[in-house]
Amino acid sequence: MGKRRRVAERRKNRPAVIGGLIAVVVGGAGFGLYALYGGGAADAAARTADHKPVKTGPLSATEVQTTARTFLSSWQQGKVTQAAAVTDDSKACVKLLTGYAKDAHVTGVTLTEGTRTGDKVPFSVKATVSYKGVSKPLSYDSAFTVVRRTSDGKPVVNWHAAVVHPDLADGDTLVTGESGTPPVKALDRDGGEITTARYPSLGTVLDGLREKFGKKAGGRAGVELRVVRGAASEKAKLSDKTLLELSKGTPGTVKTTLSPTLQAAAEKQVTTQKNASVVVMRPSTGEILAVANSSHGFNVAFQGSLAPGSTMKIVTSTMLFEKGLITPDASHPCPKTYKLAGWTFHNDDDSEIKKGTFKLSFGASCNNAFIDFAPKLSDSDLTTEAQQVYGLGMDNWAIGVPTFDGSVPVQSGAQMGASLIGQGGVRMNPLNMASVSATVDTGSFHQPYLVAPNVDNRTIAKASRTMSSKTQAQLKEVMQYTAGYGTAAKAMSGLPSSCGAKTGSAEVDGQKKPNGWFTAYCGDFAAAGVVQAGGHGGDTAGPIVAALLKLGASL
Repeated sequence: MGKRRRVAERRKNRPAVIGGLIAVVVGGAGFGLYALYGGGAADAAARTADHKPVKTGPLSATEVQTTARTFLSSWQQGKVTQAAAVTDDSKACVKLLTGYAKDAHVTGVTLTEGTRTGDKVPFSVKATVSYKGVSKPLSYDSAFTVVRRTSDGKPVVNWHAAVVHPDLADGDTLVTGESGTPPVKALDRDGGEITTARYPSLGTVLDGLREKFGKKAGGRAGVELRVVRGAASEKAKLSDKTLLELSKGTPGTVKTTLSPTLQAAAEKQVTTQKNASVVVMRPSTGEILAVANSSHGFNVAFQGSLAPGSTMKIVTSTMLFEKGLITPDASHPCPKTYKLAGWTFHNDDDSEIKKGTFKLSFGASCNNAFIDFAPKLSDSDLTTEAQQVYGLGMDNWAIGVPTFDGSVPVQSGAQMGASLIGQGGVRMNPLNMASVSATVDTGSFHQPYLVAPNVDNRTIAKASRTMSSKTQAQLKEVMQYTAGYGTAAKAMSGLPSSCGAKTGSAEVDGQKKPNGWFTAYCGDFAAAGVVQAGGHGGDTAGPIVAALLKLGASL
């Protein structure tokens, strides 16, 4: 993706028992209540003034420490209102901390302050979860940030649900009781059990499988402490999460399409890059053979919503070929700059191709060879192509766990031009882009799936039409050229000439480096990966994807 204008995350005394609760354990020297917001004659004079001045500027170490200790000691002693009073959202704090004891049945809380970094204060939690005569210890680490309240300048805890537990998003709650969903024993395609110890990336996948198939698989629920998702998390398609199992249920069994060999390799490959994600699937059936993320807290591979950069040029080229606007070998220069609706678009490194074919521009990923078609297109053309041929953006994939199914909104002007090169409002993830390569490979869309549809008789998504054999041949020609001689050549070296690929680099506001994308097909395998803030896709995601395709070819 080239340069262009931007187009639119002490003391350690033994705690004393006070009224059945444990007194707080905090680091640092002792402090008096008079120090809550400072002390001294100057402050006293300020308090007696008719108009209290609002303090501004950076927080002092004393302000941070005093606020932190007041919050932690109040929470630990069960003084919910007092704890909430030193936050910037007392209502939300009272609700969650009340539920912490009442609904989550967490007792005997000990909070230990860690070493602060600036205004951020880490702390550890040790407690007990008790429910109907069954108890288990609970321990975890969390943190909060102290900020200055704008209304009066007082230091307060910047409140978010994650303060109570790092797995909570705002609006989520903690509940202990009989799990509404029985556990599942997930199996790979060869019958081996899938565990996070074996496959660290699959924690979110196992959560999703349990939510979808726990009851249908014939299991019996146990007792557990779990995160119950709120409206915002449900909209983001996050599954409820088990934090502590007090008593085991009886799991049901669900078989997946995952290949143990490819999954183990994918887990290893994503560790070679920070913030890497990859998906491998079988084009002829839609079976997902591997999914892995180097970061395990969110399944970017299935649920990410990222600009796909130049990998989107596969869909754009499909549209251009079908409309008869271009052919692979037709002469088509790629200008250094191109103006559209008041915006000036640039190629990577301000490169240009004065004399060359469209295939050469595709292989070199030259942006303006695509954007200059914008005046010949209607605003909805790319959206229609993505939906009708590739099954994208319909929000109807049913793979067996939650997914984001891509988004290609109707846009106009410069935004429409940017969408042709995978920027603007276009959003994808590795699952979506692996499916795009798979569709090119077979000529028709097969919705990816992790659990066979006949397990629960669910309806899988269909595309409303199939690309012509001529269009498929043209797409394979430009993708094979890219794999053999273009930006994907280095990564795809050693694979057969019949394999095709496309690289991508997607600019993201606030990032120094773009997200690197790579998607390819080879034999009856298709894969796609992204390395966030990694740089060019051929150098970052490319080696990950190519390694898995080479392994697939050897199986």
